[in-house]
Amino acid sequence: MPTKAEHQPVKLSIRKGDQVVVISGKNRDRKTPKTVLEVLPKKGKVIVEGVNVMKDTPNKRAQQGADAGITEKPMPIDASNVMLVDPKSGKATRVKRVKGTDGKVTRVSVKSGETIG
Repeated sequence: MPTKAEHQPVKLSIRKGDQVVVISGKNRDRKTPKTVLEVLPKKGKVIVEGVNVMKDTPNKRAQQGADAGITEKPMPIDASNVMLVDPKSGKATRVKRVKGTDGKVTRVSVKSGETIG
């Protein structure tokens, strides 16, 4: 029987194209912002540019007509291991959701109060 986590997507405050810093794991670097390439809400994971990169060799049949060699492929990391970058200060910040008068929800930086695109 599938677990509850497989059925319900996790509500993430991270979206594709956001600037994040990795705060935990082997690729942690609190200074350099990276770009989110893809968000996987059903798994609660994100794919970040240049983080958790796997080297892969294409199989033998595919090599006949294509360029043979080692390719690099970014793999997902848990969304709890990254934090959004504050647009004002450029440092890691938590995010809160604020509902506007029109009913739209916007993401706001906790540190500076700036709206995150």
